[in-house]
Amino acid sequence: MQRQIKLIWDFRGPAAAKTAEHHEIHLKEYIEIEKLPLNITGFEVINDMYAIAFMVVTDEYMIQVRDALKPHRGELYQ
Repeated sequence: MQRQIKLIWDFRGPAAAKTAEHHEIHLKEYIEIEKLPLNITGFEVINDMYAIAFMVVTDEYMIQVRDALKPHRGELYQ
């Protein structure tokens, strides 16, 4: 099984939760448009001023997605 990487986009401020939720929609659209075999996306509200959106990719697609969507950071997904 290939290594999975969680690509993360950080959002801060009073609208962070709504922005992260909306960003996930665009991540799903990208997956559909590019016909990628990926299906793990989401958003998490960390607190009232900070939220994240994320997409889990395999090593095979990491560079393509990173270059196209420019995530703020990444971490190994378990």
